[in-house]
Amino acid sequence: MPASEKQMSPKELKFLLRLRVWLSEIIRPNELQVTLFWAGVIGFAGACASVAFRKLTGLVHYAFTQQYSGLVESFEHLRPLQRLYVPAIGGVLAGLTIFLGVRWGRRRSSTDYMEAIVLGDGIISFRSSIVKSLSAMFSIASGASIGREGPLVQLSSMIASLIGRWRKTPTLQLRLLVACGAAAGIASAYNAPIGGALFVAEIILQSLAMESFGPLVFSSVVSTLTVRQLLGEQPLYEIASVHLGSNWEILPLMLLGLVAGLFAPWFLRLLRASERMFSKLALPTYVRLGLGGLIVGLLAIWQPEVCGNGYSVVNEILHGNLLWQALVFILLFKLIATAATFGSGAVGGVFTPTLFVGACLGDLAVHAAQPLWLGTPLNPQVFVVIGMGAFLAATTHAPIMAIIMLFELTLDYQLILPLMLACVIAHYACLAFEKKSIYAESLKRKGGEIYRKQLAELSVADIMKPNPVNVDEDADFRSIAQKFISHRFRYLYVTSVDGGFRGVIALHDVKSNLTQSELAELVIARDLVQEDFPTIAPDASLVEALERFARHDGERLPVTTGANRKLIGSISKSDLLLALAERTKDPHQTADAPSNGAVAVVEG
Repeated sequence: MPASEKQMSPKELKFLLRLRVWLSEIIRPNELQVTLFWAGVIGFAGACASVAFRKLTGLVHYAFTQQYSGLVESFEHLRPLQRLYVPAIGGVLAGLTIFLGVRWGRRRSSTDYMEAIVLGDGIISFRSSIVKSLSAMFSIASGASIGREGPLVQLSSMIASLIGRWRKTPTLQLRLLVACGAAAGIASAYNAPIGGALFVAEIILQSLAMESFGPLVFSSVVSTLTVRQLLGEQPLYEIASVHLGSNWEILPLMLLGLVAGLFAPWFLRLLRASERMFSKLALPTYVRLGLGGLIVGLLAIWQPEVCGNGYSVVNEILHGNLLWQALVFILLFKLIATAATFGSGAVGGVFTPTLFVGACLGDLAVHAAQPLWLGTPLNPQVFVVIGMGAFLAATTHAPIMAIIMLFELTLDYQLILPLMLACVIAHYACLAFEKKSIYAESLKRKGGEIYRKQLAELSVADIMKPNPVNVDEDADFRSIAQKFISHRFRYLYVTSVDGGFRGVIALHDVKSNLTQSELAELVIARDLVQEDFPTIAPDASLVEALERFARHDGERLPVTTGANRKLIGSISKSDLLLALAERTKDPHQTADAPSNGAVAVVEG
């Protein structure tokens, strides 16, 4: 007998059962509410992991440069030779971490959080995730042109997977918890809770169903509040309140959206071409990453602005501290540095470098449009912000996420109209020339199309939980009470000797027996059973199961088969809704990261 079902004294049993009934009457948590609670726990844990990663990265950066300032500022103070070898050494160390980490623990599960959410069983390898995060730490701290959002998402997703496995969460719910971890990671990186939730919902899950979107939002908000409490509320980008001089300025901003949409396909093709080029070199991982770092170092000798994720440079652009002539060279060098870092297989994210490119396009666009504009002077900050949003929408093929995230960064409602127009135009312009987003290629290689086809053909048997908790129809009241105390179900299944389903006992049906101890000693399960209880067959479709739940207020349905209605499992409403949300995805879309990075870059 399990430890949770050890025999108790009648007094203990009676007290605990009364407490159980009382709590169910007051709180009555269902599975979705429990999922929401654990989404909050994951958000808090993911934020703590994010803060710890940032602090450790800062220490490693100091070891490389002997400075605590930002990456660009640190490299500006380094001698040319140091600018050359610091990224190269960091790349070699990052590659060695992966090279040795593969021998530390063979992969038994995915380390790609997107694969675990969309394709896998939600299990993310702890060892491999730690190895990849350490590799990312060396790359980021040494100036690689990549974002830190990758390892932040990886760590949060890994923590979510560990929590779900500890709770023995079913596969569909485990995948949702991992998605909550990913949302928490994005939110912690950008102080953008809605954007973090939409990133996962629109790009990975491709569903805005509340059964999945609600926990994502809860996790993101908790993560953002935790990071703000620990690190302060300073914005990621220092953006003053910006306003349009007139409504006519929407016209050049729409044109900027078109330019961003036309430039995005070339940016995506540059990243993929770099990846193919490095893969053809057939070099060991540490040599390949070291070569990528060396290229960044060479560029940093002339333009230290290419180092890091570009936060400080974007802030300089927003304040108008860079001449457009200098910005042209910075943009060109940054594109090469990002392609070298991405192609070499560094673990990190290209989400932030994408915002960098969009900011540069916006600033260059306003300088090009100003001499031709007859109205009031154009506001450069407006163009920079719109450029960031439009280019992000084009490369990710997720315009809603881009609109919300840039609005969260500015909190200026006047920008929302031109931002919406520019993002939509950029999205469709890019889509006309490039069908694949920055996250599309890997899922195709991993068989995502086959998976979704199989998902559309799921039946109840594919998502049911076998061996549900039940009691024999001759079980005494003590056994019934023990089951209700050990499990939080509202209904306890009752079976015959041959395993046939006889009905259920409702938790509240045992309430009257708590005040009549003598009568309770004589009661057996057969006396309390409700025989008129809905069941479902294992070969029933998910749509049929949804219709059955619509006429039933419980969280679970028993799955029975054969003439004697043998009880073989149960199906929960939350698992069903998650499966149906998956089923509504467009089978012609894919949503994963290329295989050599963590957010847009996941080392395989």
